[in-house]
Amino acid sequence: MLSRLRTTWSLRPCVSVCRWAHTKEKGKAPHERQILGIHGLLPPKVETQDIQAMRFQKNLKKMTDPLEKYIYLMGIQERNERLFYRVLMEDIEELMPIVYTPTVGLACTQYGHIFRRPKGLFISIRDKGHIRSILDNWPETNVAAVVVTDGERILGLGDLGVYGMGIPVGKLCLYTACAGIRPEKCLPVVIDVGTDNETLLKDPLYMGLYQKRDRSQAYDDLIDEFMEAVVEKYGQDTLIQFEDFGNHNAFRFLRKYREKYCTFNDDIQGTASVALAGLLAAQRAVGKPITEHQGAALGIANLIVMAMMETGMSQAEARKKIWMYDKHGLLVKVSETDTNQEAFVHDSPGTVQSFLDAVNTIKPTAIIGVAGAGRLFNHDVIKAMGTLNERPIIFALSNPTTKAECTAEDAYTLTDGRCLFASGSPFGPVTLSDGRVFTPGQGNNAYIFPGVALAVVLSGVRHISDTVFLEAAKVMEYVYAKGMAFRYPEPVDKNGFIRATVWNTNYDSFLPDTYDWPGVSFSPKTN
Repeated sequence: MLSRLRTTWSLRPCVSVCRWAHTKEKGKAPHERQILGIHGLLPPKVETQDIQAMRFQKNLKKMTDPLEKYIYLMGIQERNERLFYRVLMEDIEELMPIVYTPTVGLACTQYGHIFRRPKGLFISIRDKGHIRSILDNWPETNVAAVVVTDGERILGLGDLGVYGMGIPVGKLCLYTACAGIRPEKCLPVVIDVGTDNETLLKDPLYMGLYQKRDRSQAYDDLIDEFMEAVVEKYGQDTLIQFEDFGNHNAFRFLRKYREKYCTFNDDIQGTASVALAGLLAAQRAVGKPITEHQGAALGIANLIVMAMMETGMSQAEARKKIWMYDKHGLLVKVSETDTNQEAFVHDSPGTVQSFLDAVNTIKPTAIIGVAGAGRLFNHDVIKAMGTLNERPIIFALSNPTTKAECTAEDAYTLTDGRCLFASGSPFGPVTLSDGRVFTPGQGNNAYIFPGVALAVVLSGVRHISDTVFLEAAKVMEYVYAKGMAFRYPEPVDKNGFIRATVWNTNYDSFLPDTYDWPGVSFSPKTN
C-alpha cells in the first residue's frame, strides 16, 4: 500500500508513477510516457503485464526460503500493486502461505530486521488525543475497511508489539486477492501501547515503544478514540476488523462495540465460522447431524450452539454438547473460568488431569484446537480419538504450523487414515505405509473473512451480528432479507452486482480523455 504514498515522498514525483506507465495498447505507451514526463526513464521496450508476470513468477521459483519469497513479494507490492495481485490471484494456493500464514508469522517475528517501507498506520499511546490527525495523514480518503491489531497475541506467537503490523497487511492482501475489494479502500493499523515481550524490549532493531504494555484506562480510551475517529473520518459503515488482540480484550471489545460500529473479531467469529463449516462438511462423511456431535472444543462454541438451535435443539441441550479445555484444564464448575466461557462450564465428569483424560472421559466425536497451545493433540490423544470413533474429527486450527495441535501426518497415520483432519496452516500430502495418499484440508479464516467483508462493504451494513457468520455462504442475500443493509436500491442480481464491482488487475491508462469538437475552428479569423 505504500506504493500509493510514493508520489508524496519521492524526491522526483514523475518517476514514482512508473509502475502505472504500461498499457495494453502498445501504440499509446510512448505517447503516455511523454505526457507523464517519464520518457527515457524506462527501457524502450513496452512490456505487457503477461511478460512482467512471467518474470515475477520465474524469480519466485528460484527462491526456496519462505521469508525470502515474502520479502520479494512485498517488494513487488510496493512497486507494482496490480502485478502483485495478478500473480497472487493466479497462484493463490501456492502463494497464500507466503503472504499469509504460516510465513507471515515468521515475517512478524523478523519485522524490524527485514523492514523496507511502512505499509499502514502506526498509532501509539502517546498519540492519544490526536488520532484523527493521524488518519488525515493517510493519503486515501475513501477507506471502506480497516484491519487493526494491538499486537498482543499474534497468531500463536504471543506479544509482538508493532511487529504485528504484518497481520493487518496480510489480511488485507486477502481482502483484495480473494474478494476483489479495492486495495486503496483498505487500511492496516497497529495500535502500539508497548509490549511485554522482553526479547523485543532488548532488541535495538525493535520499532515500537520501549515500554511495558499499558493496561490502564488510557488503553481503553485510546481504542475508543480510534473507533470514533475512523467513523468520523470514513463513515458509519466503515468495516473495522479486530485482529490478534489478547483474548480478554478481544471479547470485551466485541461486546462493547458490536452494536455501535460495523465491526467483527476474526479470531472469535471468523474462526468459529470456519470450524462450523468444517463440522457441517464432516456430516456427509460421518453420517451424523451436527446435533449428535459432542466435542472438547478449545475456544469456539457460540456459533456451533446457534447452528444446533436452528435444527430445533434447545440452547441448554446444545451447550451440553460442548466441553472446553484451556490452560487451566477442563472447564468444570469447580474450576476458575473466564466470564466468556461460563455458559459452557459443566459438572465435573470425574477425575480429569490431562487433555487425554478429558478425551477418554467425555468421548468426543470432534476435537477442535484454536488456542495456539502447540502439540496438545499428542499421539495418545489421537489414538484415543481413533478408538472412540470410526471417523474422528480432528481440527488443529492454530497458526502458524509450529503451533498446530498436531501434524497432518500424525493424525492420518495414528488413525489409519480414518480421521477427518483440517489445519489452520497448510500441511503437505501424507502417504501411509500402504500407499494411500491423503491431502489435508485447511480450515483457515481466509475462507470466511474476505467474503464477509465484501458483502458488508457492498451492502452498507452498520452492525455485524453472529448470524452473519452463520450465513457466511450467502451474506449479501441475508443482510438484505433481514433489513441490515443500508445501501439501496437493493441489487436484483446480486451475483452480477458483485462481479461488476470487484477490482481487477488490469493497468489503467494515464492518457487524458481527448476528442475533437466537430464544426469548431480554432484558426484565427483573417480578413
